[in-house]
Amino acid sequence: MDFIQRTIDIALKNVEEGGRPFATVIVKDGEILAESPNLVAQTSDPTAHAEILAIREACTRLGTEHLTGATIYVLAHPCPMCLGSLYYCSPDEVVFLTGREDYEPHYVDDRKYFELNTFYAEFAKDWSERRLPMRHEPRDAATDVYRAWQQRNGGERRVAGAPTA
Repeated sequence: MDFIQRTIDIALKNVEEGGRPFATVIVKDGEILAESPNLVAQTSDPTAHAEILAIREACTRLGTEHLTGATIYVLAHPCPMCLGSLYYCSPDEVVFLTGREDYEPHYVDDRKYFELNTFYAEFAKDWSERRLPMRHEPRDAATDVYRAWQQRNGGERRVAGAPTA
């Protein structure tokens, strides 16, 4: 099967049905493990990006939060939210089919705090300098939650079974 064409077909069908022009196909051992279009418009859920939905489905099917051994095909270079999710699930490879320079003449999705042109630079800033208003309210009790987690896990700080570099 041509997984790249499958990704394109899912995205095109989504556009024809009134959705946004994005799709993801997750492949493991030569078989499609999960696939999804972007469903933000259909669900009014700003996190319903194709990558997020497909990752959820694939991880649920496998019973793990790790997608080692998988290749993930996406129509466009991932937004920061999806990129973070892709890093977190640790696939073997991500294949993107268009970059911003390819689709920008046809599609723009900038928001009040989210402008793709500058958004990656926002991550590099200290939280106090970001466009999104943020406030740090430290509490010892909040840190105690992490201490409890570590205690419950035999003193271990890392999540058991998580792929590491």
